[in-house]
Amino acid sequence: MTEGKNYSGQLVFGLDIGTRSVVGTVGYRNNDRFYAVAQRMKEHETRAMLDGQIHDIRKVGETIRQIKEELEAATGRRLTEACIAAAGRVLRTVNVTVDSEFAYEKEITQEDMYGLTSYGVERAYERFQKENDTDMKFYCVGHSVIHYYVNHYPISNPEGHKAKILSAEMIATFLPDDVVDGLNKAVELAGLNVVNMTLEPIAAIQVAIPEMYRMLNIALVDVGAGTSDISITKDGSIIAFGMIPMAGDALTETIAKHCLVDFGTAEQIKKDAGIMKEITYKDIMGLQQSIAKDELLEVAAPVIESMALQVADKIKELNGGKSVSAVFVVGGGGKIEGYTDRLAEELGIQKERVAVRGGEVLQSVEFLEDHIVKDSLLVTPIGICLSFYEQSNNFIFVDFNGQRVKLYDNNMLAVVDAAMQAEFDKEGLFPKRGKELNFRVNGKTRIVRGQLGEAAVIRVNGEEADIHTPIRSGDKIEVTPSTAGEAAAMELGALNEFGDVIRVTVNEKKIDLPKFARVNGKLQSGYYDIRDNDDIEMLNYYTVKQIADFMDVMVDSRLHMYVNNQRADMDTHVFENFTVSWAMRGTDEDTWLTNRERGEMAAEKAERDKAAEYGSYAAREEDAADEELEGIESEGAEPEKWKKAEPAVGGAGKVKEPSRTIHVLVNGSPVAMSGKPSYVFVDVFDYIDFDRSSPQGACVITKRNGQISRYMEQVEDGDIIEIYWEK
Repeated sequence: MTEGKNYSGQLVFGLDIGTRSVVGTVGYRNNDRFYAVAQRMKEHETRAMLDGQIHDIRKVGETIRQIKEELEAATGRRLTEACIAAAGRVLRTVNVTVDSEFAYEKEITQEDMYGLTSYGVERAYERFQKENDTDMKFYCVGHSVIHYYVNHYPISNPEGHKAKILSAEMIATFLPDDVVDGLNKAVELAGLNVVNMTLEPIAAIQVAIPEMYRMLNIALVDVGAGTSDISITKDGSIIAFGMIPMAGDALTETIAKHCLVDFGTAEQIKKDAGIMKEITYKDIMGLQQSIAKDELLEVAAPVIESMALQVADKIKELNGGKSVSAVFVVGGGGKIEGYTDRLAEELGIQKERVAVRGGEVLQSVEFLEDHIVKDSLLVTPIGICLSFYEQSNNFIFVDFNGQRVKLYDNNMLAVVDAAMQAEFDKEGLFPKRGKELNFRVNGKTRIVRGQLGEAAVIRVNGEEADIHTPIRSGDKIEVTPSTAGEAAAMELGALNEFGDVIRVTVNEKKIDLPKFARVNGKLQSGYYDIRDNDDIEMLNYYTVKQIADFMDVMVDSRLHMYVNNQRADMDTHVFENFTVSWAMRGTDEDTWLTNRERGEMAAEKAERDKAAEYGSYAAREEDAADEELEGIESEGAEPEKWKKAEPAVGGAGKVKEPSRTIHVLVNGSPVAMSGKPSYVFVDVFDYIDFDRSSPQGACVITKRNGQISRYMEQVEDGDIIEIYWEK
């Protein structure tokens, strides 16, 4: 920064450009101590600044030039660069809490944390813009995370933890562009370049509250001339910044009105009150006057009370509605007698815990000029110098997609910060999902998310990079926006509900039926493509007809339907665990027939019809059997005796064929069948106890000599018969 004498460290030139005066400090840091080589202070000749805001750039620039020249003479160095600070009056802060909810519990990555903080800054900026009632352009000069939360539980570093919800409580700070430009212009008029810029509250807290004390809930109040800047620390972090537009000048103006003097004389009276009991001065008429210190404090009491009340209210507001444990006061405006006591009273804490901090916090600072006295006025100027060594809060310029962007450097800037400052759409940085699919299942809303697209293509100075790549002044950043993925798509059969079945009992056999779905009132198969806003109703029942169709069972008019042993029809609803059965209509009661049995009977009848065409004896015999079987033999009815036409004898009478007895084995038991000249399979049921009226399976199995037998098949002596229900 400088040329000339040799010092044991790099010299830093810090400028505290205040409302009443400008303080210039030149020094260096060595072994954790700061050595102030020279320091000069000069008050503005006119009120070129009000409430921390430059009103006359040229006059402020001239004051800076004079201080620069005096320090150059004192150090033997040519000063070309300076560190400055912006006043808290123009600093705006926004506190936000943001959440990121994942589809499932996952391990948190650094990208998840960056994405969340980026979203937090965006939310803070949106909120700030809604409340910004000025025409000034603000931009984010910094942000910090106060607390992270994993599934609503505080975690200092979430990376690597598993979470369904990641949250962050953040503070974002904003500064108007014209404030920074005004400070830069005034410094440039003095022949200096701004090498580093910080905020006055940050500079003050850097000296007044070391990091080891920031675990405590402490407030720092920098009472200047035009503003009282406030910072709050807690749990190792600076959690809030604030300001009230009232400070030392309000006291000076009150004294000026009471004593009838100009502003400069009133300022001197205020200073003298700190060391004298009786102050002598000349009023605007040129008359010699005097005022006792007690009278002066009585005049200033309402202003002191108002200042203390406003600062206390702001501290409580910034601290979540409650007081702090202690308050450090720095700056000249806070030195007026009675201020700290009144502030302690308004905060409801012990008077000893509100104190002006000067020499106590400057123990690591050594002033090489004999006339310098360690005082609370020097805290902020020293803090501005020290901020240079931290290399934080600089302003840098980068090229973002051809746009020149100014960034407030916190020594951790990345591509994502430049993108936000350039107002680049955040969604253009991250892969975008295709259009989501929204629909309802049984009245409940469902969402299927679209596919992720391609990530943004990022290059820094021609090299491949990502959103976390660090950036420096002069970097050229090129970002090709990310693309959107395919829209969400889903078939009806992919719903979890389709994996369920409806289990019913049909003729004592368990049947699993896949579920049906009605979409917008129409039945659809599992291959139906769900559309946006579809209303899907999963049906938890079948009709009897649907069950018959599913089982490929032929249904005719001779069947009776039963659901839970109650008469039903084809449209009756069948729910989970219901029983279903069907029976052929009999003469006296229902007798059960399977589909296969009806088919076999139909085949037998076709054979008999064919035989009848030839007038055969067998056809006549089967016709008689068919009459007897019509309705499947009512229980208790005697079977009609089989008769055969007698052979013609000279054209007269008929001869009756004699009956015979045969012996068969039925289900392992011997059975003698008698009374007929011949027997068919269905005759066996007359000799055994087999209840066909109460089905105990899907169908009746009939076998003769190990082969499936039809009802009208001839049975001979010695045959082995099997009859049983198929399970």
